[in-house]
Amino acid sequence: MKPNFLTVTSETGALVLRGLASPVRMDILQLLHDRGKLNVNEISRALGLPQSTIATNIQILEQAGLIESYSIKARKGHQKICSAKYEEIIFQFQVNSQERQNNKVEVAMPLGLFTGFEVSAPCGLCSRDGVIGLLDVPNFFLDPGRMQAGLLWFGRGYVEYKFPNNAKLLNSRVDILEFSMELSSEVPGTNPDWPSDITLWVNDHRVGTWTSPGDFGDKRGVFTPLWWKLEGSQYGKLKTWRINKSGSYIDGIRISEMTIEDLALFEHHSIRMKIGIESNARHPGGVNIFGRGFGNYDQDIVMRLYLEH
Repeated sequence: MKPNFLTVTSETGALVLRGLASPVRMDILQLLHDRGKLNVNEISRALGLPQSTIATNIQILEQAGLIESYSIKARKGHQKICSAKYEEIIFQFQVNSQERQNNKVEVAMPLGLFTGFEVSAPCGLCSRDGVIGLLDVPNFFLDPGRMQAGLLWFGRGYVEYKFPNNAKLLNSRVDILEFSMELSSEVPGTNPDWPSDITLWVNDHRVGTWTSPGDFGDKRGVFTPLWWKLEGSQYGKLKTWRINKSGSYIDGIRISEMTIEDLALFEHHSIRMKIGIESNARHPGGVNIFGRGFGNYDQDIVMRLYLEH
């Protein structure tokens, strides 16, 4: 039976990340998930790409251990049959023993390591060194350079991140789940009076919404690089969503009745967090997400699990 998931770490995941860091290889994996076993010719026709391109990328996916392949006799020689090995891939950041002893697990997720997205212009990504791809073109959210992103923004839609469920790996229940990130609204230029309803979901459960007051550009962010124009978004506010047994909170203020039990975390190998703007938001003012190298807080998106004693 095909394994349902693969867990990799910073020590073991280099080949896997290389395998995933290509739109073509991601398209091949998605095709194999959708259609099952296919040969190279079928993949080539389905994606509209040369057989040589498919063969090269299949070899990289094989080296990464993400697909299985075998040869069968054909009318002329042999043909290679390929299939995807995993339904789910989890990147697990190593947790030190002190954090485990304190019953707290903290994982910092790089901003560009999102596993899904649906965004609309204005949108874009930047690293500390420059713009990634082209601005206001959603397809550039697939650019492998997104791994270096320190700032991303969009007008409508969402980005989704898949965190390792270390509680399940440690066979422990979760008392409290937290997500912390630096956020602001998004408007061409900046505007401190530009409200935006920014919503967080966990495993497709809507946790709650924070209304950002604006897009801030009155001064350069503490960590924002000098090349980034002053007319652009400079910094945000550090916000923390907390879900516990009594409900959900933002910075200690109750926002919904969603509880930690409602999320059924123990049933999942990963914890999927989605952040974005709902289609029916009262204030659809976009979102900036600041990561390392931008804004006032030099941090990635942080997830904390407080485990039962």
